Amino acid sequence: MGLDIYAGTLTRYYTHNWRTIVQQWAEESGYSFSRISPDEDDINDENALSPEEVQDAVENWRDQILNALDTGGKEPYAPWEEDNEKPYYTDKPDWDAFGAMLLVAACHTYNEPVPPDVEKDWDFGEHPLIARLAGDHERVWSLFRGTVCWLPISDSFIFQAPMPNGNEVTIGTIGGLRKELDKLNQLAWQADETTIIGWSETEGYPVDGTVDQNGQFSKEDIPEHTKYDTQALAKFAFSMFWQAMLFAENHQVPIMLDF
Repeated sequence: MGLDIYAGTLTRYYTHNWRTIVQQWAEESGYSFSRISPDEDDINDENALSPEEVQDAVENWRDQILNALDTGGKEPYAPWEEDNEKPYYTDKPDWDAFGAMLLVAACHTYNEPVPPDVEKDWDFGEHPLIARLAGDHERVWSLFRGTVCWLPISDSFIFQAPMPNGNEVTIGTIGGLRKELDKLNQLAWQADETTIIGWSETEGYPVDGTVDQNGQFSKEDIPEHTKYDTQALAKFAFSMFWQAMLFAENHQVPIMLDF
């Protein structure tokens, strides 16, 4: 099960009116690609909601959530606009890179050296430093608390609530995510925004195979990797989260982790 990041309206997300970066590549290259998610509804189900019904449900959920949040005596948080046509951002860090990003953050938080590499398909949640920061009551990072959705709110906090599909999750805010990403960059890299954005192209996973002119995948000429460079993966994931955060700020839309 891979990990994608999506920034856009929840209406587009729940009507499946978006394409992952892999789907986009497959369509542009003329390949077929089927995406299956364990929580994905059958969009061909005769009982499935129409896009208009999904938008109504999402807007009702949005309004209930915002009205229930404590603003500290200020006016309630303004609702963001929902529709099925606003642009969206998406990319695919996958779990190994997401875990590497958390590892770099944890190592720098506790002044420990960053391991040079991580195992492929590693269980990053079991790493002692990641587990330590995930349970640290003085340093609360939404990225370490299993957050799957960040709402376009400038204040910083996390809370538990059901999503429009009924799944109980941890929800954060875009303002909080920005603070965490700024903190991580300050601790680890002190990179400017142009450099950060470029990492999604210059850093990441090594190639495990090639696709020939007939569209056939082969690993014969490239040995399969069992370890990845920690910093390369961390920067790769960080760039995608940074770009999603910028998109969400500019368009006033939520961020979702899709897996």
